[in-house]
Amino acid sequence: MTRYQVSADIGGTFTDIVIQPSDGPAFVNKVPTTRENPAEGVINGISGVIPDLSAIDYFVHGTTVGLNAFLERRGERVLLLTTRGARDSYVIARGNRDALYDLRYQKPGQLVPRRDVHEIGGRLAWDGSELEPLCEADFAPIVEKVRQEGVNAVAVCFLHSYAYPAHELRAREILREALPGVSISLSHEVAREWREYERASSAVMNAYVAPVVERYLLSLEEQLRERDMKAGVHIMQSSGGVVTAESARDKPVYTLLSGPVGGTIAGTALSERTGRQNLLCVDMGGTSFDLSLVVDGKASTTLETELEGLPLLMSIVDIRTIGTGGGSIAWLDKGAVRVGPHSAGSVPGPACYGNGGTEPTVTDANLYLGRLGARSLLSGEMSLDAGATAKAIETLAAGAGMEPEPFAEGILAISNAAMADAMRTITVSEGVDPRDFTLVAFGGAGPMAAAFLAEELDIREVLIPRFPGTFSAWGMLQTDLRRDVTLSFFRAAAGVDSEELEGAFAALESEGRDAVLEEGIEAGKAHCERSADMRYAGQEYTINIPLEAGISAGELARRFHETHRQRHGHASPAAPIEFVNLRVAAIGAIGKYRGEDAPVRDGDPLAGEREAVFRGERHSTAVLLRDRLREGFTFDGPAIVEEQSATTVMPPGWTLTVDPKGNLLLKKGASA
Repeated sequence: MTRYQVSADIGGTFTDIVIQPSDGPAFVNKVPTTRENPAEGVINGISGVIPDLSAIDYFVHGTTVGLNAFLERRGERVLLLTTRGARDSYVIARGNRDALYDLRYQKPGQLVPRRDVHEIGGRLAWDGSELEPLCEADFAPIVEKVRQEGVNAVAVCFLHSYAYPAHELRAREILREALPGVSISLSHEVAREWREYERASSAVMNAYVAPVVERYLLSLEEQLRERDMKAGVHIMQSSGGVVTAESARDKPVYTLLSGPVGGTIAGTALSERTGRQNLLCVDMGGTSFDLSLVVDGKASTTLETELEGLPLLMSIVDIRTIGTGGGSIAWLDKGAVRVGPHSAGSVPGPACYGNGGTEPTVTDANLYLGRLGARSLLSGEMSLDAGATAKAIETLAAGAGMEPEPFAEGILAISNAAMADAMRTITVSEGVDPRDFTLVAFGGAGPMAAAFLAEELDIREVLIPRFPGTFSAWGMLQTDLRRDVTLSFFRAAAGVDSEELEGAFAALESEGRDAVLEEGIEAGKAHCERSADMRYAGQEYTINIPLEAGISAGELARRFHETHRQRHGHASPAAPIEFVNLRVAAIGAIGKYRGEDAPVRDGDPLAGEREAVFRGERHSTAVLLRDRLREGFTFDGPAIVEEQSATTVMPPGWTLTVDPKGNLLLKKGASA
């Protein structure tokens, strides 16, 4: 009997499903996202292609429920408990100002107002000695406030708890006994690192989204069980690994970017399969545009990030996001044309969806210009209303005093410029030359914009993977279970005791390995990866350096200096170096089905021709069927390639070639 491994990625417009059978090639499904109940869209997408859910062996899910709750400020009210005397450190935050000369700069608003920050007596010193016992009487008025005001989440952040958590652990015991059912987040469990403001911010974020994520995951698990699915639910983490739904409910902050990160992990798998070490991955869906880098075959990661100015301490794939997608709405601002960040979503969707939308979007512009056909979406299963698109485009064009076709191209040019600027922030602004990278475009709308974005940054090669519209969901099936553990380790690198260092790493590895074993991984399938956060003495921020057991002091120093030079353009080999944190990523291998490559159908790949507009001129443009393109197939643009999950647009002057893995390679002027 055929068994299945399944992944689901909920986007703002569509929910993507990838199914890998035990005995055949992967296949996909794409259904509209059900915003009121996202689980419904997931179940519809799965049951539409696998009627018997008991045949599923493994299910992994990328969700933005927590992220959306934060962005839309729909999370729970949170009380924050701090050490007496440190109440205002969270509210004051940091004094740095990212936009120094912005006269309209406003400090990011905190999730917890000062009135909901409460002090608890008790103090541990930096070395763990107890200066003052925990004052348990201070919890009584807080418990009463939680009961009377219906608060559902509490975050706790005490000084020095990243190293000595005894007081935080006792606080949880008191709160759980008095307040059953209230979500409790401890800062040392969310972010076991120094810097109390950033640690408090991470704990507050976890508490803010925890009840929302917990309700969603419990509902999804219940609905899947009702349909006889026996496999447990796994959730993608922002770090690029997966965890069980139970762990995700406990620390939902780690899942905030679980949807977009699947695309980056898919990029690393693509890098291995194609031999291309440097990839610029861009994911353009209906609502947003996400971009990330694969450098030397590995995803670019960071250990700290910000969401709307609020810091989070956690291992995370470095992803940048802007509000531009196929559903981004074009509008007039005092006569000037703007595109986004507002999106039409799936309801009502772009005007061409025929669901009552009247404002033109990026998708409508592509349809109006002939780059998208009336039956291009979902292999013709979804018809587009060209009349509604024409009305929307022509009405707004008249308001701008422009002809409709140049106006539609202008919508795309504005959208492309915004995306190209975002691409520069992750490359040029970081000292990275984008011309050294292959542009990998995916998402439902990414392949339509890929060639134009490559021209903006002078990138020579574009790669469109198989099933680009569901590429992020496919990436979730390529990763393993992962748990990250951290230990503060302030030591000078030159004088560090090698036995102490090895003992600290051994303890971390034991903790991490135990964590993955608790998730159901067999002992022989777990391994650990070590790294250390290091800096020059006196610096504020660190660089993470991968290392292995037995590394010499000289080799460690060489790696640090070289990484510092690559990252910042300079190094100081004579300056002293120090450790700040030790890290271990415990990886548990998940048995993956390795299916065959998708078969190529027989028949003429040329489905027909239609007129499409490029740079103000109409061109008779070939329409090709992706599932009929064989290895070695070559075609000169202009051309449009249609498939179930996306449409690829190749303007004049570009050449398409199909590689041995079925990927589309687009190169400008390749046939000249």
